[in-house]
Amino acid sequence: MRILVIAFMFCTVVFAQTIDCTKVFEERKVELLKEIEKIDEARQSFEALQAATNALFDKQKAKLDSQRADIDNTKREITSKEDSIKKMLEDNKKLLEAINGAKNDKISETYSKMKDSAAASILAELSTSEAAAVLFTLQAKKMSKIMAKMDPKKASKITQRLVLGPPFKKE
Repeated sequence: MRILVIAFMFCTVVFAQTIDCTKVFEERKVELLKEIEKIDEARQSFEALQAATNALFDKQKAKLDSQRADIDNTKREITSKEDSIKKMLEDNKKLLEAINGAKNDKISETYSKMKDSAAASILAELSTSEAAAVLFTLQAKKMSKIMAKMDPKKASKITQRLVLGPPFKKE
């Protein structure tokens, strides 16, 4: 009987500890489930935030791509207009040279056909640079005849200006 009592006490102690362990495991299980729920909620929040961030990033990237395309189009238009303006400037320069050449030829022809004394009196009234520009277009023989008919001081100033050469800018 003693053995029975000892066995009974032993079983009571073991089962009592087993019951306590199960109770602890159940409590811990409940705590772990709550932690899992919190982690799951945090994960879902993170995924929602990540999705919103990605959507915002994609929207900004699309906007940036659109702006880059607009900038590229504007750059192409500017380059095209620059090329067009350069071509017009070149054409205008050629046209201006042709007009100046025709003008100089006409003036040279006019003074070549004038009498020397009449040409000398007209050139004497012009500024030194203008007179030098006109005389520069004439043949040397005609220029010498006109300058011979001019006032020596004026002819001297024109000669000094001719020595400097073109372009004959106004004084």
